[in-house]
Amino acid sequence: MESKKEIIIYKTDDGKANVTLMAKDGNIWMNQNQMAELFDTSKQNIGQHIKSILNDKELKTNSVVKNYFTTAADGKNYEVTFYSLDMILAIGFRVRSKRGTQFRIWANKNLKEFMIKGFVMDDERLKNPDGRPDYFDELLERIRDIRASEKRFYQKVRDLLSLSSDYDATDKATQMFFAETQNKLLYAVTHKTAAELIVSRADAHKPNMALTSWKGSVVRKQDILIAKNYLNENEIDQLNRLTVIFLETAEL
Repeated sequence: MESKKEIIIYKTDDGKANVTLMAKDGNIWMNQNQMAELFDTSKQNIGQHIKSILNDKELKTNSVVKNYFTTAADGKNYEVTFYSLDMILAIGFRVRSKRGTQFRIWANKNLKEFMIKGFVMDDERLKNPDGRPDYFDELLERIRDIRASEKRFYQKVRDLLSLSSDYDATDKATQMFFAETQNKLLYAVTHKTAAELIVSRADAHKPNMALTSWKGSVVRKQDILIAKNYLNENEIDQLNRLTVIFLETAEL
């Protein structure tokens, strides 16, 4: 199964360039054009450094070089050679530019944390917005959505129940408690149980069976049976907030 890719935007300290980095297969990747922009040099110079690094056996080709298909400006997919973070940093040392030094400092601080934890946060900036554009409310909204996701919610409920001396992970009562809790939270928002919500809102005459969200690019049979997929934006927000309140209260 092909792993998903994520895009990271690195803005140079001088503000003259926003460089795209690709996170995929547990690593960070850039092509030669991106590295040339990052280090403020020519693609030819980048290519020479790559050749030298590989010839000197400083890095092994099979671990730092991969081809990925990318979509170009003309809408067509082309196979492009990408290089891992180890290669990017090695080139940064050889280029010996101010940008190279700045990127190494940024990468050591942020990319390692991103690859291990899945997120990077500027704690001091979030604590002290000081009139700058502030996305703190957006961050809270995204965290609520993550905490309220089914897998996260179920995992936390199991963690809390495991504190009980008679907890049994295989007991159907555990699964029933999770389902009943979900139903009560859903009822608090819509005044309907999950089953009632699906029956009342599913409509074969409307686009996508009247779903407001679903996993993937097309609606599948299993998507129709998930009550949360019929909620509107306001209802999702209310459900996420109630779920977080429930979890944080249960954690006390």
